[in-house]
This record gives sequence, C-alpha cells and structure tokens, in this order.
Amino acid sequence: MNKAQLIDAMAADAGISKAQAKSALDSFTNHVGSTLASGGRISLVGFGSFSVSERAARDGRNPQTGAVIKIAAKKVAKFKAGADLNGKL
Repeated sequence: MNKAQLIDAMAADAGISKAQAKSALDSFTNHVGSTLASGGRISLVGFGSFSVSERAARDGRNPQTGAVIKIAAKKVAKFKAGADLNGKL
C-alpha cells in the first residue's frame, strides 16, 4: 500500500474527504518526525512504538576495491510492533 492508497482507505473508513485524510496523515508523519528528531519516543498502545537508536562508527569495506572505509556514527529511526499488530500478521 502506498501513501495515496492509505489516504483513500483512511477517508473511506472515517467518512471524511481525501483532503482531510491527507492532512491528518501529513500531521501524523510530521509530528512523528519532529518528536524523533528531538530524541523523543512515541508509543501507540497495541500498534507499536517509534524511537531513535544510535549506530556506532565502524569500519566497512568498498566491495570493488576491498579498501577499508570509515562509516560514521548516526542516529536511525526504529519501529517496534505492538502485540495487537503482531497478532494480525
């Protein structure tokens, strides 16, 4: 399912226009992004939780030359599915 299909499904389920559904989805994604950017965590009981994880710096290899390269440390978004979501799979 892509974003447009999700907007269509949200609009149909909630009985709202596609523009309102798009606005709601955009608001959700913006708030998740800004919360994670500030180091926060979002928990949606039964659905799952979004958090930030830090990856340490490490050495990697260029697959063409075999040369060792430095991979910088970085923060990544992480999602852990909740019990209700796992039960539907």
